[in-house]
Amino acid sequence: MAEAACKRSLEQDTDESMQDRKKPRAASRKKGFDDEIFQETEYYIRNVNGKTSTESTIVRDNDVIRNTVHRHEPPVTAEPIEIIEMNDEIVVINKPSSIPVHPCGRYRHNSIVFMLGRHFKLQNLHTIHRLDRLTSGILIFARTLGKAQELEKQIRDRQIEKQYVCRVEGEFPAEPIDCKEPIDVVSFKIGICRVSEKGLPYTGRMHQIRVHLQWLGHPIVNDPIYNHEAWGLKRGKAGQAEKDIDSIVQVLIQNHRQDDLITKQMYHAEKSAVQEENSTDVPSSSVDTYKNLDNVEKHQSSNIDSKVIQQNQAHENMCEPQTVTDVDCAECQFVYKDPTPEEMVLWLHASKYKGPDWEFNAKLPEWCSDEVELN
Repeated sequence: MAEAACKRSLEQDTDESMQDRKKPRAASRKKGFDDEIFQETEYYIRNVNGKTSTESTIVRDNDVIRNTVHRHEPPVTAEPIEIIEMNDEIVVINKPSSIPVHPCGRYRHNSIVFMLGRHFKLQNLHTIHRLDRLTSGILIFARTLGKAQELEKQIRDRQIEKQYVCRVEGEFPAEPIDCKEPIDVVSFKIGICRVSEKGLPYTGRMHQIRVHLQWLGHPIVNDPIYNHEAWGLKRGKAGQAEKDIDSIVQVLIQNHRQDDLITKQMYHAEKSAVQEENSTDVPSSSVDTYKNLDNVEKHQSSNIDSKVIQQNQAHENMCEPQTVTDVDCAECQFVYKDPTPEEMVLWLHASKYKGPDWEFNAKLPEWCSDEVELN
């Protein structure tokens, strides 16, 4: 629960305003509020001054609003966070793939900042740099303001050398390539960028390495965005695409939704069909798939010994359902698919960060060949 004082200018009640309050809910909607925002406001404001609020409740000066946050967080890997260095000034970790650095979007407790606080009692950390959610490797935090300012200055002055390792399509040239193409964000909704003359300078951009590799014709092999078929056969090499960027973005957004969830109605209908045919020749893998989807609606037991918080647990081994369902929550109307271990990993890893008088190295991930030689 959270409480906050909410102030609102008083308005003189008139017969006309009283009539307006009795109009249908859609008519009372403020100009500029779309359906989604209106529904969210209606859902979250539940209690004013200890009384259940209704559509006719007027919020006045010094009213206290109480609301309940009903949160759905996607699963992340259960791979432990490796501490590379920790002292009074800094914390350096080897970030596992699939975990965002800080709370964002649907992620909060399943973020590095929250996990460091929960598991290592590390509070009030200063974020020096970030890695994409699917990227693994070196991540540096400062524990004091002075150290944070020192490291940030080194970044601004280009005194820090960064080394990444990845697996890409094709055979990457042996000679050095200097790619300085500007990068523009074309969708903030799921985070999609591309090389564009309208873009900002190439350094420090979101998805910089991934976008430049796509531009060079060597996208990361398992990149769900920049190696997607929506870009065409050339996969966006040198800006070549078979569709306009808006169409590509729509395909990627739709694919993102379909991969992430299925409606409960579709789930139960398809599950019933499989169970009906199970007495004949349905492959065991199909049955296991729906057993896995059943498990999505249950909490996994706390002692599951697995690198990934995901499926592959037998239905009978699951604990009794402990989830809370809210009829007013749109997300409760969906069953989310558990991602596979492969979907939680991007073959991009920050292996080394080196400053004027310090250097940190992270061990290479399992997908990286032992034959890789790092300088």
